[in-house]
Amino acid sequence: MNSSVSALIRHDLPQSADVLELQRPSARRHERPLPSPAELRQHLPLSATLAERVQRDRQAIRAVLDGHDPRLLVVVGPCSIHDPLSALEYADQLAALAPQVSDQLLLVMRAYVEKPRTTIGWKGLVYDPQLDGSGDMAGGLALSRRLMLQMIERGLPIATELLQPLAAGYFDDLLGWAAIGARTSESQVHREMVSGLALPVGFKNGTDGSLGIACDAMRSAAHPHQHFGIDAQGRPALVQTLGNPDTHLVLRGGHDGPNYDVASVRAAREGLEKQGIPARIMVDCSHANSSKDPLRQPAVLASVLDQRLGGDRSLRGVMLESHLFDGCQPLKGELRYGVSITDGCLGWNATQALLLDAAQRLRRG
Repeated sequence: MNSSVSALIRHDLPQSADVLELQRPSARRHERPLPSPAELRQHLPLSATLAERVQRDRQAIRAVLDGHDPRLLVVVGPCSIHDPLSALEYADQLAALAPQVSDQLLLVMRAYVEKPRTTIGWKGLVYDPQLDGSGDMAGGLALSRRLMLQMIERGLPIATELLQPLAAGYFDDLLGWAAIGARTSESQVHREMVSGLALPVGFKNGTDGSLGIACDAMRSAAHPHQHFGIDAQGRPALVQTLGNPDTHLVLRGGHDGPNYDVASVRAAREGLEKQGIPARIMVDCSHANSSKDPLRQPAVLASVLDQRLGGDRSLRGVMLESHLFDGCQPLKGELRYGVSITDGCLGWNATQALLLDAAQRLRRG
């Protein structure tokens, strides 16, 4: 990471995050204090003006998911952010495009700063902002929150995947929408966390393609909970939640292949209705639905549009992985600017053309 970004990280650290390394003689771990969520929010505050914008963004997203707004919700952006400069350039491009399609599409930018891993690998900007394994999580938290604020200042609603529940309190006041991934939809801890969030949340189907896990998660998150957690000062706390009524299903495919086709969507819709869950469905155009080929995402979106134009109003949104340039690259050597270091992405030129065409198709009805 370049020196200017490194300086930004250091400048952003609250005084209370000065690192003191503690080692327990018989433990196989080291501990470094982090700033509390309250300290980081105080250091990088959400202004009253931006807080009102976040609330309006959430209401707009709810209206689309509930079917009160006929537009299509589009969560689009890098698989995960690793370079603040390219992320902000992407945000500028997306903010310029949004008004051109806003009559048909509600664009939300992916601000993904955590990366789930099946085994090992780079875990995201929060965990390793220097991209070198140094694990400067205090700097990663500050840099990630500053980036999210800068995206909101550009007029964009933002979205992220909430992977580590302890990290959610650092960002949840900024989010318009959030996802719970295929690996964590089954987690009781994540369901409890979602039950206390005041924003729409999508639960992905399991990695095997099954829908039962996500359906159970939505039913659980809709109910009040009492659970272990931390308060804004970072202290252990009993957390009491009211339940979140704004959850929905995200179809992302599975081990047996895609699940965005007509038959799969119909089965998902009927399964939700059978359990008394509102039929609010989003299709993730990436992952197993595109066979992990980012250039196949337009075909997935085309199918979703065909189904909506054919009368299926349960399809309320899509997700697209997109960056400045096509593809991905390994995290080694000199990195190419604007290219993902995690999952492959669709480049900006193709993304812009895709969204303009989608809006035009929907206008023609």
